[in-house]
This record gives sequence, structure tokens and C-alpha cells, in this order.
Amino acid sequence: MSVSEKHHNLCQRLALIEDSQERLAAVLERSQKLPKIPESERTEARRIQGCVSRVWLIGEWIGDQCHFRIDADSALVRALAALVCEPFHGGSPVEILAHHGDILADLNLSAQLTPTRLQGLASVREAVRAFAAAHTR
Repeated sequence: MSVSEKHHNLCQRLALIEDSQERLAAVLERSQKLPKIPESERTEARRIQGCVSRVWLIGEWIGDQCHFRIDADSALVRALAALVCEPFHGGSPVEILAHHGDILADLNLSAQLTPTRLQGLASVREAVRAFAAAHTR
């Protein structure tokens, strides 16, 4: 499934939850199932700059696909960052760089977030794109 298809499917599933607060709670609940990044891998080189909370992104090149692991010291930021990364996980660099969707805006979650938090999450998206750009052929 392409990055755009994953984005679309994820938006469709979460949009079934009409109340935006309940949707945010569902995003938080989904993230609790994700594995945490061990302390040994939480290095400054992997830390996303521009986030108020500490956020770590690990990009891995497996086969011809980009895979991402994300963690944060705030449960809400971890959930939102994981949501931002989810459509890109398993995508090719070309797909990632071609996709310009904003899942937070598409799910009407942006309106509930502070400008500082939105900027931090934009930094996550840019780090994903930078990793993909580094692996284009």
C-alpha cells in the first residue's frame, strides 16, 4: 500500500470518530501499543529539534523501504508524532517525498494544538522527509 493510500485509510478510520476530543483520545490509545525506544537509542543525534517535548526519531533503511520508530517523553506528543509518521512507515523514499498530506489537518486535530506543538510535529515530518531524501537513488 502506498504512503498516500495509508494516509487516506488512516484518515477514514479515525474520521469515523466524530468528536475531535474523542479522536485525539483514540490516537493516544493507539500509541500506547507501540514499543518504546530504549534509553540507549535516545541519543541527541536522533532527537528532533524544534519540539518542546523531547522526541526521538529513528529511521531505518530496510530493503527499499524507510521504516520509522518514534518516541517522546510526553504521551500526547508521542501519540501525535506516531500518527504523523504512520503513513510513511514502509514507504519508498520517492513516495515519502511526493506525499504532502497533513494528517493532523485532515483529521481536524491541528485546531486543538498550540502553534509550538504544531511546529514540533512539522519538524518530525521534515525529519522523515530528510531521511527519505538521504536514501533516494
